[in-house]
Amino acid sequence: MKKILLRFLGLIVILILAFCWIILNPKPAFAQLNTINYNNINLENRDFSNADLAGVTFVAAEMRGTNFQGANLTNAILTKGVLLKANLEGANLSGALVDRVTMDGANLKNAIFTEATLTRSRFFDAEITGADFTDALIDRYQVSLMCERADGVNPVTGMSTRDSLGCR
Repeated sequence: MKKILLRFLGLIVILILAFCWIILNPKPAFAQLNTINYNNINLENRDFSNADLAGVTFVAAEMRGTNFQGANLTNAILTKGVLLKANLEGANLSGALVDRVTMDGANLKNAIFTEATLTRSRFFDAEITGADFTDALIDRYQVSLMCERADGVNPVTGMSTRDSLGCR
């Protein structure tokens, strides 16, 4: 009985210390400290190829013809952006928020969009060969249009574009 009481008291002490640590050291769970923000800026035809842009914010940015080939855009925020004819070949956008983005005519060949949010975004005439959309949130209409031309297998993840979109 004494051992059980000591273990219980030890657990209570650990919980109290953990609670005090959380209260005395508050940091927002999703804070993006020391990140670069490209908000409301013209980035037309800029070269971000092979750049590490994880967690970077691109809100309402003009990115026509911008080169993101091979870039790391994991957990990046690209909302209300224009990526007409942009090059995202081989880019990693895992977990990215790509909401209300126009990607018409963009090169998305072998891009990785796993667990990305691609709501209200357009992909008309975008090259999607080898792109991986596994567990991405995409509007049904856009999925149906992309399934008409979905082809290839992503060289990094090994997932076929058709399977990642759930095409029949």
